[in-house]
Amino acid sequence: MISDKFVILGFLINLFGDLSYVLHTLQNKTKPNRVSWFMWALAPLIAFSAEIHEHVGIQVLMTFIVGFGPLMVFIASFVNRKSVWKLTRFDLACGALSLLGLILWLLTRHGNVAIFFSILADGLAAIPTVVKSYKDPGSESYLVFLLGATNAAITLLTIDHWNFATYGFPIYIFSICILLFVLIRFKAGVVLGKRFGNT
Repeated sequence: MISDKFVILGFLINLFGDLSYVLHTLQNKTKPNRVSWFMWALAPLIAFSAEIHEHVGIQVLMTFIVGFGPLMVFIASFVNRKSVWKLTRFDLACGALSLLGLILWLLTRHGNVAIFFSILADGLAAIPTVVKSYKDPGSESYLVFLLGATNAAITLLTIDHWNFATYGFPIYIFSICILLFVLIRFKAGVVLGKRFGNT
């Protein structure tokens, strides 16, 4: 275990990644899926409030920034309307299911259950961007996801009392960010498509 003060470093690393993605959005270098980025803002901010209620400690900074950063991206997508990914029915269906996860949280109002449903909602919101990153990695920027995974890893290393409230969201964020990083940085979907398309 490392000092919990390193969570602040993870927070700053994640913030840098978020700001770079906002800049890329404003410059039309990325095309954020508004369903994913809106729900990625909403779900973690709900998890953040649940973690505060569960007295998680300084590790809540990770959950806060993984909600606040996407909120900045979502807003930036309205500033540069050319940088928006065209939404499909699939995207909207994932967004509706994600919203259902948040409604389930509102019905339970229990800390750990809220964190679970926030993870579920966030994961459902991620599906459109996972699919987009698989099919068109050039429409994304891998840096924000690499730095998000770094933030989550740092947060996990600071935990001294392991329970679902402290490790649930960081493990999820680390996993989804690594998946998106690999899909975008290594163009895994394109590579697999070529490999299986040629057989």
